[in-house]
Amino acid sequence: MRADLEREARRLRGRLVDELVDEGLPLDSGWLAAFEDVPRHMFLPWLFEQLPSGAWTLLPHTDERWLRIVYANRVAVTQLNGDESRRDSALAGPVDGVPTSSSSMPAIMAIMLAALDVRTGDRVLEIGAGTGYNAALLCHRLGEHRVTTVDVDPAIVARAAQHLAASGFHPTCVAADGAQGYPANAPYDRVLGTCSVSTIPLAWLEQTAPGGYVVTTLNRPIGAGLVKLTVDGERHATGRVLADDGRFMPLRAHRGPGVHELINKVRDVTAPVRPTGLTATRLLRPADRFEFFAGLALPHVLAWSGGHGETWLAHADGSWACYARHSVREGGPRQLWAIAEGAYERWLALDTPPRERFGLTVGPDCQEFWLDDPDSTIRWPLT
Repeated sequence: MRADLEREARRLRGRLVDELVDEGLPLDSGWLAAFEDVPRHMFLPWLFEQLPSGAWTLLPHTDERWLRIVYANRVAVTQLNGDESRRDSALAGPVDGVPTSSSSMPAIMAIMLAALDVRTGDRVLEIGAGTGYNAALLCHRLGEHRVTTVDVDPAIVARAAQHLAASGFHPTCVAADGAQGYPANAPYDRVLGTCSVSTIPLAWLEQTAPGGYVVTTLNRPIGAGLVKLTVDGERHATGRVLADDGRFMPLRAHRGPGVHELINKVRDVTAPVRPTGLTATRLLRPADRFEFFAGLALPHVLAWSGGHGETWLAHADGSWACYARHSVREGGPRQLWAIAEGAYERWLALDTPPRERFGLTVGPDCQEFWLDDPDSTIRWPLT
């Protein structure tokens, strides 16, 4: 039975690699071999599945669908609410919760690993251990003694280390605050953030060798995405927003208020309705070229698609907007939809730049986006 499982798992891994290649992902032979050889199912003996109701149920390895789902090109949620007991509760029936740890979608993992541009002998720090699967891919490519992975949750770290050892890998696997990096093994040639950050932690720059890269995702509810920075060795880095989109759970220290918490405070507030030519799809769809630019104008603004065709925007300062059927009502200290409309007009005037035309400069005193060139006068603060 075990031999049959391993044969089927290898077949499914081959099919997953074929899918990644067919998507045109920039994987060299080293990463293709890693995805082909590392058994993802060893890192996902169970996972949470979301029901149409929004609740979660547990999919164990005994379920006949388990292996096929493990090797699908999709995210696999492994923790809810930062609470390990939710797994036991889900054995008895569906549970509510917000994902706080997962094994990322393989396509996004492939994009980020390719962006690292690793060389033989490189030392890598991974922020966000998750299941340990991504660290295993790094170990396969670089060797386990050159990989360090950290996570703030000791239970996640313990599980990742167990999965890694069972798969034959023994990297440094530590429970630590990812925002502080892991100075004991520094300097690193590459830092990979598999959780999103609101600002780039300066500790990452301090622990990266001059000329090294930091690849991470940004914790921006609107206009999130991947960035790649080159570190200069003087606590500064400059880089680009990548063309490929990526959305990850935030570093726990960078989490903000929940969208429902903000919306519930204003849901019953009356405000005049006015027409608008800006649709919620144009504003919020990640595949739309405008969405990244909209995030520059609406930092820390949360979005939620509710019932009755409504789309809500909300900010912790009490500003809000509710869009439905080409009309909007808004209130609070700022008119969020009006700000979005103004941003759309400016985006058109700038010749509709896509996300890859933007870059990022990071230092102790300032973290800023810019358009086209680091010396551009067209800039936005990251925070």
